[in-house]
Amino acid sequence: MTEPRLVGPAELEEERALDVTLRPRRLDDFVGQPAVREQLQILLEAAQGRGEALDHVLLYGPPGLGKTTLAQIIAGEMGVTMRPTSGPAIEHQGMLASILTNLGDGDIFFIDEVHRLSRTVEEALYPAMEEFSFDWVAGKGASAQALRLELKRFTVVGATTRAGALGGPLRDRFGITFRLDFYDAGELTAIVRRSAGLLRIAVDDAGAELIAARSRGTPRIANRLLRRARDFAQVRAAGRIDAAVAAESLAVLGIDETGLDELDRRVLGVLCRAYAGRPVGLGTIAVSVSEDPDTVEDVVEPFLIRLGFLVRTPQGRLATAGAYRHLGEPVPSGVPGAAGAQSSLFAS
Repeated sequence: MTEPRLVGPAELEEERALDVTLRPRRLDDFVGQPAVREQLQILLEAAQGRGEALDHVLLYGPPGLGKTTLAQIIAGEMGVTMRPTSGPAIEHQGMLASILTNLGDGDIFFIDEVHRLSRTVEEALYPAMEEFSFDWVAGKGASAQALRLELKRFTVVGATTRAGALGGPLRDRFGITFRLDFYDAGELTAIVRRSAGLLRIAVDDAGAELIAARSRGTPRIANRLLRRARDFAQVRAAGRIDAAVAAESLAVLGIDETGLDELDRRVLGVLCRAYAGRPVGLGTIAVSVSEDPDTVEDVVEPFLIRLGFLVRTPQGRLATAGAYRHLGEPVPSGVPGAAGAQSSLFAS
């Protein structure tokens, strides 16, 4: 019997490199988000016409929809350098000062998970975003001196999956805010075809459409499923992905016909079996499936809500009648979508 092979650091790095390769570099190549693209095109052309840095931009939405890609596109279109970091990585004001003082005119300072900036770092960022200066206290006690460092004009591009967790003062300092939505099947099919061309993968229209339909409305997942279908096709289907090959490869990965994976089904199993018909708190769900609450809330729940399989109530999470039917479980009376649900949900 062959021992299971662990994925090593080199393979993980190769996966990341492929993700970077598949990201579009120009706004014209970016698929989906038509309203965001149109507005961003106008803003970029206006800033370039004035010879100014772009106003600060906040991008928010579920993971994998293209927030980092759009930040890179903004830098590329403006012809400037992007300095990427994340909220938790900036541990103190000194680190922030080091980054800001090394930014050039018009450069992009990209902060992923911007809602996770510490309070002291966030407050130090306010004058940098408004006045392009950084206030710094040198020394301690009686010898302490308040200094102000002048900065070059730069653009902060913040990305977050939780716009509501962003403090009001910081959110107000972003002059441009874009919400990224899930992609439809046609947009994802176009992304799969584009990625297949870049990776030199033979995939027909039916295969691309099936992969797109099960990608949870997310380009990152579509590209990941395409790469796994490529591996399956290379070993078992002479390297070509059609609808049958795509379906077989996704079945091996545990992706069902609606795009649910094993974690999604475990969450629904907790709601529909262990707590059938009763509201369940996020913490209880996370412990039951051995996952971090943030993963359940940011990755699993948005898709289940979008499918109509889960609703959030003041008492907790509830599975809908559609979720019970999907798992082949009997539908309890009173759950959303079942007979008598309206009166049960709002009964005192």
